[in-house]
Formats: sequence, C-alpha cells, structure tokens
Amino acid sequence: MIDAYIDYLRVERRLAANTLDSYARDLRALSTFAAHEGRKPESLTRADLEQFVQQRMSSGLSPRSVARTIASVRGYYRYLVLDRQIERTPADDMHPPRAWPALPHVLSGDQVDALITQPDVTTPRGLRDRAMFELLYATGMRVSELVAIRAADLHLDAQFLTCIGKGNKERLIPIGEEACRWTRQYQSDGRPALLRAGKRGRATSRLFLNARSGPLSRVGFWKILKAHSRAAGLPSSISPHMLRHSFATHLLERGADLRAIQMMLGHADLSTTQIYTHVLEARLREVYDRFHPRA
Repeated sequence: MIDAYIDYLRVERRLAANTLDSYARDLRALSTFAAHEGRKPESLTRADLEQFVQQRMSSGLSPRSVARTIASVRGYYRYLVLDRQIERTPADDMHPPRAWPALPHVLSGDQVDALITQPDVTTPRGLRDRAMFELLYATGMRVSELVAIRAADLHLDAQFLTCIGKGNKERLIPIGEEACRWTRQYQSDGRPALLRAGKRGRATSRLFLNARSGPLSRVGFWKILKAHSRAAGLPSSISPHMLRHSFATHLLERGADLRAIQMMLGHADLSTTQIYTHVLEARLREVYDRFHPRA
C-alpha cells in the first residue's frame, strides 16, 4: 500500500522526486515501527501513531523533519480512506510539534575586532569598508538600512543617526566614538576619492559608494564582507546579519536593557528581541557545564 501511495503521488500529484524520496523514507519508518509492534500500518491507532512520532523525535530528527513525517503519515492515511482500505483515518488531527526558533549565530569580540580592522585604511575603499563595519556593529542596522544611509542622516557631533527601517518607520540610533571617527574620516578622505575615481555622470546622496561612484548595493556589501572575512581567517558562514546579531548579544551580555535593544534594532515586537536572551541562556549552560565542579 505504501508503494501504491508513492505511485499515486508521483502520477496524480506529480510531486518532485526529492519530496517523493522523503515521503517514502518516512513511511518506511512507519512500516518498520508497525512490524516491531506485530501490526500492519493500516491497523495502527492514534495512540500508536503518537508513539511513532515520539520515537522519531527522540531519534534526533529536527522539528522540521518531524513535521514532514506527520504530513507524510496524514496523507498516507487519507489515501487509505479514499482507497477504502480503512473507514476513517487515525491521523487527521495530528499536528507537528512547535519548533523553537533557531538561535542566531554571533561573532565573538575578537572575531568582530579581526573583521573591523581588516580593511586597508590607506585606500579609499578600505576607509569605506572600515566605516561600514564600524557603523554596522555600532548600530545593529540591517544591511539594507546601512547602504541606504545618506550624509544628511548622520548627526556625528551628537553621536546618533536616523534610519528608515521596515514599514518605512524612522528610528534614532546612537553611535559610538570609534564609528563616528571612522565615518568622518571616510567622508573627508574616502568618499571624495571614490567620487573622483568613478565614471558616473550623476552624483548620489548615498553615503557609501561603489567603485563607479554609484550607491553601494546589498549584494556589493555582501561581497566586500566575504572578502574581508576570508582575509581575516573568519568562518566562511559569516553573513551581514551576524554583525546585527552580535551587536544585540554583546549589548545584552554587558547589561543593556532589552527594551532599549528592541528600539535600536527596530523590532516591532519585544518577543522578536527576546531570542537574544536564549543565546545568553545557551552560553550560561555551556559555562556551567564546563566549570561547575559537580556538573
């Protein structure tokens, strides 16, 4: 019956080969479970299926894989009803377990320092890159927000900037002294040189420029980040959002108020910001297990 169901999905539903393989694996696992119970899959009850799902969860499957398993089982039993092999399905009201949100990956303080100090600040591009890294880590802005910054958005004497985030909402973000210093230096030495070197006929109001004196794009920033992270010996998995996560986590580690971090990040809901408390809990657990004499 499982083979017949997979053929049905292939011919009637025209599911992709990878999806069919996943469904087949899930249902083979169900068949094995039923055989261990001395039963056929068609005779399993709701309690049996709950036990099967618990076994799958305890085997180390991710919540996403468990959810797919439940979808496979529900579809299979609906097919058995349509084929009149059983009168009613025991799996219709089964729901996948609630998945915990993935914890964000963050850089250590030393890794942030290695990245920020990597650009060659004797060149215009190096000054630009240093200023961008300093601003991104100092403010926790999204990359789309960073590349959209204009000179008029900067208030360096007062050490803050204005940022237009999601939903076209404006927020004020404080800036530290180092970020202010490197931004000033880029504005005085780096940006004018990039304007002169470029071949664009029309100037842009954007603060950060590419090699053609046009506005730097998100993709352009990504390439710059990857190049400097490789040169600094950082993990290849580094992404622009990791600096945003690092900003929030490092502030929280040093006692910053969660509500203040929410405002700086531009989160509409505090529950979104609370993911960083889970990062701290995970680190506390690691420290406890490593150093407690009776852990």
